[in-house]
Amino acid sequence: MCEASSHRLNRVLTEPPGLEAAENTTRQHRYASGQYFFEYLVVVSLKKAKDSNTYEPQITYQFPKRDGMARSQKEEEEKTLKAITLFCFPEGINWAPLTEYHSETFSFVLTEIDGSRRNGYCRRLLPGGRGARPPEAYCIISTLACFGLFSKIFDEVEKRRQISMAMIYPFMQKLREAQFPAPGNTVEIKSFIPESGTEIISLTRPLDSWLEHVNFATLFSCLTDQQVLLVFAAAVLERRIIFIADELGTLSQVIHAVAALLYPFTWQHTFISIVPEILIDVVMAPTPYLLGVQKRLLDQVTDQTDLLVVDLSEDKKDPFIVSIGDEGTILPPKLQAEILVALSTRQNASVGEELNRVVSEAFLQFFVKTVGHYASYVKYARAGEGGVFDKRSFYKAIEPKVTRHFVKKFIQTQMFDLFIQEVEQQPRSMREGHVCKHTVCVC
Repeated sequence: MCEASSHRLNRVLTEPPGLEAAENTTRQHRYASGQYFFEYLVVVSLKKAKDSNTYEPQITYQFPKRDGMARSQKEEEEKTLKAITLFCFPEGINWAPLTEYHSETFSFVLTEIDGSRRNGYCRRLLPGGRGARPPEAYCIISTLACFGLFSKIFDEVEKRRQISMAMIYPFMQKLREAQFPAPGNTVEIKSFIPESGTEIISLTRPLDSWLEHVNFATLFSCLTDQQVLLVFAAAVLERRIIFIADELGTLSQVIHAVAALLYPFTWQHTFISIVPEILIDVVMAPTPYLLGVQKRLLDQVTDQTDLLVVDLSEDKKDPFIVSIGDEGTILPPKLQAEILVALSTRQNASVGEELNRVVSEAFLQFFVKTVGHYASYVKYARAGEGGVFDKRSFYKAIEPKVTRHFVKKFIQTQMFDLFIQEVEQQPRSMREGHVCKHTVCVC
């Protein structure tokens, strides 16, 4: 659990008035501290194999070029680039030239050996030309998670690609030189286009930066509120969950939205928003995962048990193709009802940031009411040192019994364990002066 996540839950519970404005100022400076928008942009094209009718994805353009790297760095870079081609075209080698193709935007995550993550944003489209031709993919790799912002960048890239490949370079160079804006702020990029002159592209980050990679609208267009609650219940106990859809954009947006419902906790296990066909055996893993799988591979995942397989297709009869069967009993009934009531208010919310706020607040309050009293059970021996969490006393103090039963399971998860480790490492002085605003009892 990152520091920002643990601090947000603690702030919801304990922060005295007057600190929020000061923290917002500090947070804005932190987010705008010289970060690049992206590491690099690559174009992945489908090249026909010499001796067959299959197509192999290959990188045909990269900006900026990575020159002068050490051998070990170059080897790691080659592995990353190979992974990018797989995620840009997860369908594998079975492609045929097309005359029509609706462009689609999706994202994926590259996890490094040390556990750090980079985000891949991809726009697939049909390149200009006559006759049938295979699509190509534009992929941006960035440490920053901001799907909406990069979707707008792709709109500009696609517009320039229609004119000339050479038009992409100056725009991306300007973007790379720009400083990534703080939450709620805007950066303006000047870019010249023949026959149009100089254009100014405005890129604005959402105010609530932890939701800028999330689009809850797609999740709730695929599933009802009650069905989302069942998925949330399975995720909160770190179970194996597979999402099925035809569209890559649907898969990536839904899986990121489900992970965001767990905030301020963070999914700690395998997370692949779009599983390439060549890696489909990952569904056999016995450990928790969140996976997105294209529907044409459905037969390769339905022979599994002890997991939840969720169909996001428009023509589905029942979204739960495979389930354990107890998902509806995991969460305390009264708290389930409260989430559903809170979600019902989104009917009056606009799309985008307001919708995200309503949905995230509904699930955040669930955690406040179940484990929000955790700080009272962190015991400190000496000032200036970390504390020790009294897990047994923590959950035994919870009423009613049905809530205690849920919490006893939840505190065994890795996401809660890492959250508490962060808390234990914080000295007591960081918590002095805070007064808890919520009771332990959740009736």
